[in-house]
Amino acid sequence: MTDSDPSSPQKRGLLRRLWRNPFATATGTALFILGVLVLVGGAYGGFTVFAAATNTTEFCISCHEMEVGPYAEYKTSIHYANRTGIRVDCADCHVPKPFFPKVMAKVIASKDVYHHLLGTIDTPEKFEARRLEMAERVWARMEATDSRECKSCHAFDAMDLREQGRRAEIKHPDAMTEGRHCIECHKGIVHELPEGYDG
Repeated sequence: MTDSDPSSPQKRGLLRRLWRNPFATATGTALFILGVLVLVGGAYGGFTVFAAATNTTEFCISCHEMEVGPYAEYKTSIHYANRTGIRVDCADCHVPKPFFPKVMAKVIASKDVYHHLLGTIDTPEKFEARRLEMAERVWARMEATDSRECKSCHAFDAMDLREQGRRAEIKHPDAMTEGRHCIECHKGIVHELPEGYDG
């Protein structure tokens, strides 16, 4: 019997030591916990770097159809240029700040990248043909989160209604009382409403 024989006592002893309960000793437990923390920290750090790189407007408009469509519309909106000089970027509206919702948003957004690469929406014409479907998906997410991203900048209790237009001054108190949220009334405030939208 040789050392390379898996049935040798030396090999069986080694296998037993490798596969024993990691919690059998304090050292084993500490190493296991440290390994889990390193794994989680690495995954979190890696995702954070990935999210930061893909949250830039430059990344968003790297697809031609986004640049000539939604980005061009955004540049004419109040979210791009306004009297206060505050500019909102794509990620401010489309990517949640909390970690787990951000992960989900990135997973869902990968569908758009996939369809761009697949050629489903890789031209402005194809993009426009699917625009209503994509917009409805974004609106549904905003409704499900009670317009969370909008409210990271806009809050009813911070509004000076006297400084708003007459219509907003009348509508906002009712919306606040009824528990309504931004996207219910403000579809099309940054991007044009898709052809076929009936709202």
